[in-house]
Amino acid sequence: MTDSAERIATNLRKGVLEFCVLGLLAAGERYGLDLASDLQRRGLIAGEGSLYPLLARMREGGLVDTRTEAVGGGRPRRYYTITTAGSDQLNTFIGVWRAVGIEVDTIIEGAA
Repeated sequence: MTDSAERIATNLRKGVLEFCVLGLLAAGERYGLDLASDLQRRGLIAGEGSLYPLLARMREGGLVDTRTEAVGGGRPRRYYTITTAGSDQLNTFIGVWRAVGIEVDTIIEGAA
């Protein structure tokens, strides 16, 4: 990927990461490392270190709730669930994303 393409991709990822997390949580409860692995596999984050500050902000903002559970005698896992406010935010994003996507597609198809 060229430097220019990487810069564009990075900016897009940053702008949608919160909503991707909400989308994953809309399908069910997940623990942090599981979320990070899924997002890394999809190329949306480089490492788990960028996810945890976002999850903390989302928790403070009321978009996600957490619970902690010890699993198999190891370190406790923090599980995340989407809240009603998070679901509302995700649904708003979906509508905006679709509308903006249509307009962007229309513009760039004319430029190609």
